[in-house]
This record gives sequence, C-alpha cells and structure tokens, in this order.
Amino acid sequence: MTSIQFEQGMTIEAIGTACGEYVEMEWRPLYESMHEALTAAFAEIEDAAYGQYLDRLMPPLFEALEQAGYAFTDDVREDDFVIGGRLLFRQSLEKWGTEDNRSRVFWNVIRDADDRTIGTVLTEIPHSHLKFDIPRGPRVLAIAETTKSGITERIRALMEVRGFAQPL
Repeated sequence: MTSIQFEQGMTIEAIGTACGEYVEMEWRPLYESMHEALTAAFAEIEDAAYGQYLDRLMPPLFEALEQAGYAFTDDVREDDFVIGGRLLFRQSLEKWGTEDNRSRVFWNVIRDADDRTIGTVLTEIPHSHLKFDIPRGPRVLAIAETTKSGITERIRALMEVRGFAQPL
C-alpha cells in the first residue's frame, strides 16, 4: 500500500491531489488481486461486490485524513448504506454511462482541526452493472462547494460538460 500523508493547513485542492494520487497508485493492483473472487461474488450479490472492493481501497485514505485531524461534516447514521468506510450512498449520484460502464460519484465534505469546512472531496467509481468490471480507474477531485445543492450542481457540470469517461 502506498503511504498517504496529510497535514493540517492543506488546501482542499492539495487534499484532493493527494487522494487522487493514492487511488491512482492503488486501484489496479487491488482490483487485479481481488478480481477473481469479486467476479464470483458479483454472480451472487451483484453491485455489492464493488462495496467489497471499496472496503479495501478507501479506508486507508479516510483514516489518514482523520489521523491528520480532518473530519467529515456528515456523521454516519444508523440507516446509512456505507462502503469504503466513509462513502455514503445518500451523498452520491449515479447518472452517467451505459450499463456496462456506469459512473457513480460520492462526496465527502471536509472540516479542518479548527472545525472550518474547507471543501469537498469527490470520488468517481466507474463500474459495470452486467459483470464485475471497473472499466477505468476511480478518480478523486476536490471542489470548493460544500452545500448539497452546490455539490450536486458541480458534479453534474463536471460530468456533463467534460463528458462521461473524461477525467473529473
């Protein structure tokens, strides 16, 4: 696993860059090591197989943020469906792509150690609904928006203006 370092005082853009570098380095080796097992799991549990993958990929990133004193503005509720430790389905959109190359974007609003909201980290997860397949690497981007309406507007603009399958 790649070591990921965060420290207080980082801008949301620097946090997004560090998150993106971690995901870029780690996603494929983990995907390849889990592919056979998750392909079999997909036959039984379908999309939940992606949750098993993200449960291994994302926690080191979120733990490193928290260890550096950053926090998430939304607490995990008892009725939340959560994958990867902090990816909440109520804080996501899935509208782009075809059934074999779909894209879901999660968001996490981040606070610093002084409890100031500093921005939002977006995590795009490409996936297939037909078989276990991640057609291209997950991507991470930081944005300044922190309200649900601002975040969802920005996600739509990023995905629709740049086009599906283009980097966020």
